Amino acid sequence: MEDLVVTGLFEGIYKNRNVLITGHTGFKGSWLAFWLAQMGANVVGYSLPPDSEPSHFALLNLGLSSVLADIRDQKKLEETFRAYRPEIVFHLAAQPLVRLSYQQPFETFEVNAMGTARVLEACRKTDSVRAIAVITSDKCYENREWVWGYRENDAMGGYDPYSASKGCAELIAGSYRRSFFNIEEYGKSHNILLASCRAGNVIGGGDWAGDRLIPDIIRAIANDEKVRIRRPHATRPWQHVLEPLSGYLLVGQRLLEGKGEYAEAWNFGPGDSGSIAVEEVIRRVKRIWARLDYELPVLEHLPHEANLLKLDCSKAYFKLKWNNVWDISQTLDKTISWYRNFYGADGGLTTGADLHDYICDAKKLNLSWTESEFEQ
Repeated sequence: MEDLVVTGLFEGIYKNRNVLITGHTGFKGSWLAFWLAQMGANVVGYSLPPDSEPSHFALLNLGLSSVLADIRDQKKLEETFRAYRPEIVFHLAAQPLVRLSYQQPFETFEVNAMGTARVLEACRKTDSVRAIAVITSDKCYENREWVWGYRENDAMGGYDPYSASKGCAELIAGSYRRSFFNIEEYGKSHNILLASCRAGNVIGGGDWAGDRLIPDIIRAIANDEKVRIRRPHATRPWQHVLEPLSGYLLVGQRLLEGKGEYAEAWNFGPGDSGSIAVEEVIRRVKRIWARLDYELPVLEHLPHEANLLKLDCSKAYFKLKWNNVWDISQTLDKTISWYRNFYGADGGLTTGADLHDYICDAKKLNLSWTESEFEQ
């Protein structure tokens, strides 16, 4: 794996900083842990063991402090916080699948809603914590299938248990922000700033979770099978995993700097060109990796899932100066190429190379978080 020295990114705020990530063994969590480790952060992860084989987190072999435990174990959670004394917490641990939430609704609410409350309570009891970024989902909104994107002040909701649980997590975060981390009391009765982040559909190399489009495609290719697409006309805001992570890290930077105006909710998603139908994603993937074979069967009696969902990210564009780096073509190319390399003769990871390319391309766009030392 390519060695990167990127300690100056985000004005160097993460170098030697104690950072705790919940859900670090998952897809997004493993990429976030990798990026933070490259920036010189002291990363500790709290999560269940990886739920897939292969596992991106295991393949990275980061050597960071890793606590394998359940987010619902309050005693273990608080014990971990006391032992590692994080200054910033990125809360990603979740039950992440819509269809699984129909099979396990109680567990979904318990993990996604009450798990969030448990993490925030552990933060409240740990005097080292200065910043919290609660990561939820674009599905937290009451989805009316509008053609325009949802803004951060739109109503929370959710048809299915997963979406509703993410809406609940946002409401819990908002309650803690008002009740315990109120901005008017910052620096007086408390020293914590809390933000929440909502991202659209995230793809990239290293995701083998069940019941997701790209992992399902990759498994089919690897096993020389035909993938069956259940909702070809559903439109989603597709983005590479590094896009929202740059937003999370930028929000975290502002919170660590003590800037209370950033202790709010934030959307991170692609522009309109990144919102395309599942069938179009399939066709583009086949152009990149011709081995893909698929069918579009008529599937009846499927559980409800949103057909159209978009985010309005104007707030992040204007207030954070955040923007996307890769368009949908680059996103799909980087994602599928990652897997082609992994399943190739050498079986190598391009995680480091992808991060390197992303940072270089972001610098070409003069994005604010790159205006610092960058060495290879």
